[in-house]
Amino acid sequence: MYVRGGNGGHGIISFRREKFVPRGGPDGGDGGQGGAVVLLADPSVSTLQDIRYKRRYLAKDGAHGAGAKMHGRSAKNLVVRLPAGTQVRRLKPGADPETATPDDWELVADLQSPGDAYVAAHGGMGGKGNARFVSATNQAPRIAESGQRGEDAYLLLDLKLISEAGIIGVPSAGKSTLIAAVSAARPKIADYPFTTLEPVLGVVEIGYESFVMADIPGLIEGAHAGVGLGHDFLRHVERTRLLVHLLDGSREDPIADYETINRELALFSAALAAKPQIVAINKIDREETQEQLPALQAALAARGITPLLLSAATGEGTRALVQRIWAELQRMAREAPAPVVAEPAAPVLRPEARPRVTVERVNGVYHVHGRSATAWAEMLDLASPEPRAEFFRRLNRYGIAAVLRRAGVQPGDRVRFGTVETAWEE
Repeated sequence: MYVRGGNGGHGIISFRREKFVPRGGPDGGDGGQGGAVVLLADPSVSTLQDIRYKRRYLAKDGAHGAGAKMHGRSAKNLVVRLPAGTQVRRLKPGADPETATPDDWELVADLQSPGDAYVAAHGGMGGKGNARFVSATNQAPRIAESGQRGEDAYLLLDLKLISEAGIIGVPSAGKSTLIAAVSAARPKIADYPFTTLEPVLGVVEIGYESFVMADIPGLIEGAHAGVGLGHDFLRHVERTRLLVHLLDGSREDPIADYETINRELALFSAALAAKPQIVAINKIDREETQEQLPALQAALAARGITPLLLSAATGEGTRALVQRIWAELQRMAREAPAPVVAEPAAPVLRPEARPRVTVERVNGVYHVHGRSATAWAEMLDLASPEPRAEFFRRLNRYGIAAVLRRAGVQPGDRVRFGTVETAWEE
């Protein structure tokens, strides 16, 4: 998606001219602040579906100032509501969004909890009107700032559902039937593979407590390489604390299915393979499951696993599974290391640091990197004498001119501030 903050409104040059008011003086008002684009995790939003149809989000500009010291109205922020669990990556400067590789995107925000917010593009500052530049030596300034341009950025959104327990298994193992049996979730259920194309979340209640369970769509061999939408499914497993490995007891070789899924987890991420698992054998109401159940239990016992037996279709054993999951989650919470809370240090009061500025020379042009200096150059009209003089006064006042002199700049050299290039003068 593309986001852009609103531009700041322009300050204006105006003088009060009224009958019986001699020497009214400058009264140009300031421009308003441009709106920002804010990404907000909203519990009422569950998917990124809306982003598919609208990829550009532009905040409104601030209003311009007016005479009589009337300031322009600041624009409201544009809030884009996203589901909790959305990771936000920003395109690095200089990269092309059409040909960008994964290395060209840097993670800037992880909106894990409802209410988490990230300012994706700040709005521009409003320009000051000439009433702001009155001084003892300049009673009638003809200086006004233009509004600052808003930030813009290309973003890549990746939704990774957050759940405490995730159900994994081969297609048609009964995952959707299980989550429908233990929660109020109503996923699509049918007798063919890949019925579920997107993970489904369900809240499982146990007494006065509850936890969130996710139905992760069927994984197959080669999922770690993207086979069968493997990447789309496996990335959601990364956010779960506990895995419920559901085996279809009626299949020809459930042990081979168990090994295949675990191998895909390990190939995708070592952290996934290390997550605790609860193994459950489903469809015990079927005759073929009953026939191979003793051999299946013995094979799992040889691996140190005691499986739970259940039938998601009839509800048999589902209560025991829910209690086992809750007990395991409680045990993991008790064994988790306590967060280290450092004692707050006594506040140290220091003078505010001056704007940090760096200078580099490229092809004979001095490039100045600094937020304040760049904003001044872009907001002041350097082609007019008074604004140009004000600009150079600011550079001297904040020590930026001294930095340039140390870098070797001489009168007449070209100096670039952001998108503005001008000739240096003392």
